[in-house]
Amino acid sequence: MAMTLEEAPWLGWLLVKALMRFAFMVVNNLVAIPSYICYVIILQPLRVLDSKRFWYIEGIMYKWLLGMVASWGWYAGYTVMEWGEDIKAVSKDEAVMLVNHQATGDVCTLMMCLQDKGLVVAQMMWLMDHIFKYTNFGIVSLVHGDFFIRQGRSYRDQQLLLLKKHLENNYRSRDRKWIVLFPEGGFLRKRRETSQAFAKKNNLPFLTNVTLPRSGATKIILNALVAQQKNGSPAGGDAKELDSKSKGLQWIIDTTIAYPKAEPIDIQTWILGYRKPTVTHVHYRIFPIKDVPLETDDLTTWLYQRFVEKEDLLSHFYETGAFPPSKGHKEAVSREMTLSNMWIFLIQSFAFLSGYMWYNIIQYFYHCLF
Repeated sequence: MAMTLEEAPWLGWLLVKALMRFAFMVVNNLVAIPSYICYVIILQPLRVLDSKRFWYIEGIMYKWLLGMVASWGWYAGYTVMEWGEDIKAVSKDEAVMLVNHQATGDVCTLMMCLQDKGLVVAQMMWLMDHIFKYTNFGIVSLVHGDFFIRQGRSYRDQQLLLLKKHLENNYRSRDRKWIVLFPEGGFLRKRRETSQAFAKKNNLPFLTNVTLPRSGATKIILNALVAQQKNGSPAGGDAKELDSKSKGLQWIIDTTIAYPKAEPIDIQTWILGYRKPTVTHVHYRIFPIKDVPLETDDLTTWLYQRFVEKEDLLSHFYETGAFPPSKGHKEAVSREMTLSNMWIFLIQSFAFLSGYMWYNIIQYFYHCLF
């Protein structure tokens, strides 16, 4: 369709705004990420003397970096409406988030809506595709202790062993509390056809808004992190205090992300802001770990049930524009998630001031040496 004369100024401004946003994002990354790395390096003696305090400070800086990413969408008008149970109530406990996956913007959405959940973001571990290791944020995730998983059947067994080892070495030692997992193993548009063929062949639920989840990573996480009582049974979120320092994993948070008209936001849109303001809807349902089976077959069945529920939730949302009310309630209640503009200004200012400080320090030592 040809562009009309009336549309030309609007499209021109859209292009200028996108270029300005991209330029700011580049500069933001060039000062914030190197500053984070410099702080981590200079704090290495503290890591030796007081590891817990070191990872606390690192986690706060990590949260600020994710807050900067969230602010790019916030100022473009990409906001979040939350539904279902209030996950702030379990923000201090250990939990796993099981999230449906539609596009790269899902990660940005979670970065935004978890910012006001206390220290959750600071103490969070992400499981993400290995390709993210090679992005500008990859080095930050490596330092923080996120796990990059390589997709594909030929890598599956090896990756699960690496995940088990990674959890043993990094989860407790770095005082992590939450894990974000996308059990579908890829984007909806890429996996839907394969998932439906698998479902038809094995007489499993036929899904269109989500795909059948994979249980391997979930099983490894549960076996590694669920605290065991003396009789060997798992200790749930409402169990009595265990003898060990940590009560172990206590909750599974079934998280469903829905976009209006089933049009997900990708990372390019999040950065450039060329799409009109959009409200992304996120639904939470919390399960105590004692209600989650740990045996492989039972766990797989349980995960399938969760994704069948996601299918119903999303079908209802696409038909009505809202999620259905929770069981036992007549009306669904939504909560608008907000970011503090003052807080965003402060963390951005800290990033730029830190960048300026480290530039001068490095420049000083360079001139001293050369």
